[in-house]
Amino acid sequence: MTEVLVLYYSRGGSVSRLARQVARGIGEVEGVSARIRSVPPVAAVTQAAAPPVPDEGAPYVEPRDLAECAGLAIGSPTRFGNMAAPVKHWFDGLGAEWASGSLVGKPAAVFTSTATMHGGQEATLLTMMVPLLHHGCVLVGIPYTEPALTTTRSGGTPYGASHVSGSQDDPQLTDEEAQLARALGRRLAALVAKVSA
Repeated sequence: MTEVLVLYYSRGGSVSRLARQVARGIGEVEGVSARIRSVPPVAAVTQAAAPPVPDEGAPYVEPRDLAECAGLAIGSPTRFGNMAAPVKHWFDGLGAEWASGSLVGKPAAVFTSTATMHGGQEATLLTMMVPLLHHGCVLVGIPYTEPALTTTRSGGTPYGASHVSGSQDDPQLTDEEAQLARALGRRLAALVAKVSA
């Protein structure tokens, strides 16, 4: 079974829910499954290291997860139109993978959650794509042939799946947001299956 790494950082639960929908879409493609992992938090002040296994949610990512997976989907909450610090910190630690070219040719996709409709979700998705391009990944988005992309009144972009949590930080995805996240997962997995054949 070919695996796709679904890696995310989530504070309020929205990005975690998107990750599960992306993984669900990946699992809908024959011969491909999702490996869900999370990124540990970082802090501005020195503190004890995060436990090797999080208290809840997906296990923390390890270097072997990247090596063993044929594609990846990265998710982050939006922080002023950019990825959250833990995701950036994780990207910054991939010097060995960049030097060896271990991600070259691997299909990749991105997803995010914002508090407001114009809170920078597209900018965040684009900023997450930049390091993936430096690593030689093949980027996958959501084409307008997905009907929910033109009817959504909340999240969902051609650059990747997204969710608008609102001022109450509601992690519950709308039906269209969930459909688009699954569509992104299916599209990513279909490309992984073709590349891995």
